[in-house]
Amino acid sequence: MSTLVFGSSGQVASELRLSAPDAMFLGRDSADLADPAGCAAAITAHRPDLVINAAAYTAVDRAEEEEALAHIINADAPGAMARAAAELGVPFVQISTDYVFGGTGTRPWAPSDATAPQNAYGRTKLAGEEAVRAAGGVHAILRTSWVVSAHGANFVKTMLRLGAERDALTIVADQVGGPTPARDIATACLRIGDALRQDPALSGTFHFSGAPDVSWADFARAIFDKAGLSCAVTDIPTADYPTPAARPLNSRLDCTRTETVFGLSRPDWRDGLDDILKALKEAQDA
Repeated sequence: MSTLVFGSSGQVASELRLSAPDAMFLGRDSADLADPAGCAAAITAHRPDLVINAAAYTAVDRAEEEEALAHIINADAPGAMARAAAELGVPFVQISTDYVFGGTGTRPWAPSDATAPQNAYGRTKLAGEEAVRAAGGVHAILRTSWVVSAHGANFVKTMLRLGAERDALTIVADQVGGPTPARDIATACLRIGDALRQDPALSGTFHFSGAPDVSWADFARAIFDKAGLSCAVTDIPTADYPTPAARPLNSRLDCTRTETVFGLSRPDWRDGLDDILKALKEAQDA
C-alpha cells in the first residue's frame, strides 16, 4: 500500500515517519496547504492508495487574527485533498480536534454531538470537517486532543523546560481532557486507513484521545513526578490565565465508536509519557 502524508515535521507526521517509513511525506516546501489546488494536484500526481493529512494551522491564539489564512489551511486545503482522493477512489484520513465543541459540561463528547467551536481555530477545523464530508469520498475524520510527543512544541516539553527553571508554577485546573501521544495517533491513522481500504462503508467521524482524562494541572504534576523534577503546582481557574482564544473547559472525548469499529482503545497517556521522556533523554545523550 502506498501512503501519501501531508506534513513532515509536525508531531503526528514525525511519528508517521517512524511507523510508516515507506510512506511519501510532503512538507511545506513541496505541498503548501496555503495552496489547496497544489495539494490536490500532488494527490493526483502521486496516485497513492491512502492519503493522511497530518498538517494544519495549529497556532490557536494567532488564529484569532489570522482566521482567513487558518481557514485556507484547515478547511480549503483538506476539502481540495478530499475531493482529489475521492476522484481516485482512495481513503482520506483527516485529523481534527475537540475544539469543534463548545467545551461545556462534563460528559465526554460523542461524534454525533452538536458542534459549537468557541475560537477561530475550532471554526476552521470544523469547516475542514464539513469540506471533507462534502467531497463524498471514503474518509475518516479523527478528532483528538492535547497532542504530545518528543517532537515539536507541546505541553510536555514546555513543562519540562519550566519545571527545570522554576520551583513552582500555576497551572489551569478547570480544563479537563485526554492527553494523546502522537505515536498512538499515527498508529490509529494507519489502522483506520487500512480498514477503510477494505471496507469503505466504515467512513465517518471518530474520536481518539488518551486516558484517563485529567486536568492540565494534574497532567503537569505527573510530568514532574515522572521526570524527577521538584516543581510545585498550584491550581488556578482558566479565568486567571486569559488567552486571545477561548479554551474549552471540557475536552473529554467519547471514543467508544472508534474502539467498536476499528478495535482501537484509548491509549494510556502515562505509558506514552514514559516513552516521550525516554526518547528525549536518548536524544539529549546522543
